[in-house]
Amino acid sequence: MLTFVGLGLYDERSITVEGRDRLREADRVFAETYTSRLVGATLDEVADAHGVEIETRDRAGVERDPEPILAAAESDDVVFCTPGDPLIATTHTDLRLRAEDRGIDTHVVHGVTAAAAVASLTGLQNYRFGRSVTLPFPYAHGADGVPDSVVEGIEDNRERGLHTLVFLDIKAAGSSPAGPDGDQFMTADTAAGLLVDDWNADTLAVAVARAGGPDPVVVADTLAGLADREFGPPLHALVVPGDLHAVEADALRTLADAPADAVARRER
Repeated sequence: MLTFVGLGLYDERSITVEGRDRLREADRVFAETYTSRLVGATLDEVADAHGVEIETRDRAGVERDPEPILAAAESDDVVFCTPGDPLIATTHTDLRLRAEDRGIDTHVVHGVTAAAAVASLTGLQNYRFGRSVTLPFPYAHGADGVPDSVVEGIEDNRERGLHTLVFLDIKAAGSSPAGPDGDQFMTADTAAGLLVDDWNADTLAVAVARAGGPDPVVVADTLAGLADREFGPPLHALVVPGDLHAVEADALRTLADAPADAVARRER
């Protein structure tokens, strides 16, 4: 049996009760943290809190060499866990399909996602979001500035009146030869600055920091304004709104201190 468990967004307490029970009952527990991180707890702290041993797998150990996970799941009760939800905005559907192809039963215990938390914190309606995009560090995609696909994704959504959730790059230590020695998390101000340089400085955007934690920060401003601010520790995300319903506009003014003129330009 292979059970995919979402750990939620912040620390060892963010997991659901069902996820906690599956974790504690498993014969072996695997985890990855290259797609996201719990910023309020390390995996060792999660393991200690739930009385389990967690075996960490890097990207290659999940995507190119999943055999240790699959072999264990053929005979044992195995949990594979990730921050957030195990199958949203990650690559782990492939692992589930490999398990099913080998006759291994699979089950999913969902966790709170960044997408759900961002919509809730900003007051932007979930069904009015279009396709999400991911903004990488320039060194990670081998060119300067913002990839064309990111700008095109935002503009396509805005043409349809839809909001865009911009996931911000995470680079684990040693994951890229061109990257830093330690873990690196793109910040909302860095992301806004990249979009100012390569797109539009006056566009309304919303920075969200530490969604799911005890001190989330939500700030709306133009991209130029956000680029000049600091939002504290990770994780961060950025939202570029499309057309704003009256309730959404009120939410951004009230909950995110959005400039009235910037909101008025998007209100429909």
